[in-house]
Amino acid sequence: MRRPNPLQWLWYAVGGRLPERLRPWVLHDVTARTWVLRHAARGAVVLSPIAAACLLLPGPLGLRLAMVLLVAIVGVYFSLSYVDESCELRAAKHGHEHGIARATRDARNEKAEEAAQARYAAQYRS
Repeated sequence: MRRPNPLQWLWYAVGGRLPERLRPWVLHDVTARTWVLRHAARGAVVLSPIAAACLLLPGPLGLRLAMVLLVAIVGVYFSLSYVDESCELRAAKHGHEHGIARATRDARNEKAEEAAQARYAAQYRS
């Protein structure tokens, strides 16, 4: 599987579309075990210039640092609130069927989920 180069990844992180040959990597990106962390990294790329701009504004350093913290908290909160939908749209934008990312992650976790339900049933439903 081919990976995007750093410039392509930056374009992808801000919402751009990658070439067709990187389509399998996009599906891997939104379904890997670290898919939430990958989403957070893409969000950090988008929030970094905003936070840097806050540091350049006039005013006391404490206020500017508080603004950076506020950008980080609000940005991460909203980004992670819609992580599943965002990853689905990202996969669909690259030509995958809508819902494939969630289905792929669910299929990977199916056995672990069944084992957890069996343990729960054995302990609490007997």
